[in-house]
Amino acid sequence: MKRPILLILFIAFLSRTNAQQNQTVLAYIQEYRQLAVDEMLRTGVPAAIKLAQGIHETMAGQSDLVMRSNNHFGIKCKSTWTGDKVYHDDDAAGECFRSYSSASDSYRDHSDFLKSNQRYGFLFKLDPTDYEAWAYGLKKAGYATNIKYSQILIKLIETYNLQDYTLIALGKKAPSDQLLVGIRPPKEDIIEIPVPPVVTNYPSGVFEINHTKVLFAKAGTSLLALADEHRVSLARLLDYNDITPGEGDLLVTDQLIFLQRKKKTGAGLFHIVGSNESLYDIAQAEGIRYGSLLELNHLHPDMEPAPGERLYLKEKSPKQPLLAGDKRPQQRSELAYTSSRPTDLVQQASFKQKPVQHIVREKETLYGISKKYGVSIEQVKEWNRLNSNGLKAGQQLLIYTN
Repeated sequence: MKRPILLILFIAFLSRTNAQQNQTVLAYIQEYRQLAVDEMLRTGVPAAIKLAQGIHETMAGQSDLVMRSNNHFGIKCKSTWTGDKVYHDDDAAGECFRSYSSASDSYRDHSDFLKSNQRYGFLFKLDPTDYEAWAYGLKKAGYATNIKYSQILIKLIETYNLQDYTLIALGKKAPSDQLLVGIRPPKEDIIEIPVPPVVTNYPSGVFEINHTKVLFAKAGTSLLALADEHRVSLARLLDYNDITPGEGDLLVTDQLIFLQRKKKTGAGLFHIVGSNESLYDIAQAEGIRYGSLLELNHLHPDMEPAPGERLYLKEKSPKQPLLAGDKRPQQRSELAYTSSRPTDLVQQASFKQKPVQHIVREKETLYGISKKYGVSIEQVKEWNRLNSNGLKAGQQLLIYTN
C-alpha cells in the first residue's frame, strides 16, 4: 500500500548517511522481530515477509501514519472495521486507516487480515520459506499498487537477512545474538539460495539507452531533486519511469531514471529474463515503456516471466512466456536467439549466464571492449547484430562471458 511522505521527512532522510539509515532499519528489526516470529507461529505469515512489509510501509518506523496510529502495514478501515480510526492522505485526501493501541495489535491484525481474506488464501499454500513467491503473490492479490512492491520486499529480505527469522519460527535455525544486530552468522548455519547477480556497467552522468536520455541514480536519491536539476517536471519524470505518484520521493534501490519518454520498442530483438529480474527492471534496462513490454509479450502487470524466458522487444511474441513458478517443459538456453542461422544458435548456447550490459563511453572501441571482457570482436558484433566496427557514446552492448 502506498504511503505519501511529508517533504520535511524527505529532507531529514536526505541529510542522513547510508549508515544512519541502515541503523534505523536495524533498530526496527530488533524491536519487532519477536512479534513477526510469534505471528508466524500463530498464523503462518512468514516472519521475513511481515518484517519487510513493516519496514517498507512505515519507513522503518518513521512514517507519520505509524507515529499517529501504530498502523505498521497501511491497512485501511474497510466496511468491516469497528475499531479506532485515523485519517491520512494516500490515494485520496483524508482516507480512513485503522488505528491500534499498540504495535502488537497491528501485527496481529495484519496476520488476521491476510488469513481471513479469500484473495490472499493461495499464499498460505506456498512454502513459507519461498519469500519471493510470497512477495509476488501479495502484489498479484492487490495488496499494493506500486509495480515494484515485490522487488522492494525481496530486496529488504535479502539485504537485512530477514529470512533468518522465518527459519527461526520453523525451528530450522536457532536464535543468535548476532541476528539481533543484523549480522549474518557463520555461513554453514545458513540455508543459502544462490542467485547470479545482474551485472551492469553504467557510466556516471547522463547517457542514452535506446536513444533515450537516462542516468543511474543511487538509493536515497530524491526524485524531486533530479527533476529540478534536469529541468523536468516531477509529474513527467514519474511518468517517464512508470512510477505511481505517491510512492515516495526517495528511491528505495539503485535504478535507472529516464529523463525522456521511453520508446515503444527496444533497441534489440529480445531480452532474456535474469534471476530476480522484474518486468519493471527489464523495461528500464531496455529503455522500453512498461506497457509496451507487457503488450508485446501477452502479459499483465500481475504476471512475472520465469528466469531464462525470452521477451520480445520489437515485435509481438507468438506466445506468452513461461511464468515464474510454472514448470518448464524442457531445458532451454538462457541466451537470446538473435539470428536465424543454426551456427549462431550452437555458438550462443554455450553461454549460460546473463550478459553484462555495457554502455559505450567516449572514444571506446570494439577492440578495447573485447579485450576488457576477454571475448573476440566478432563475438561482440554477432551478439549485438553490428554491421561495422563503429560505435557511439551511450550505445548499449550485451557481452556474454563464460
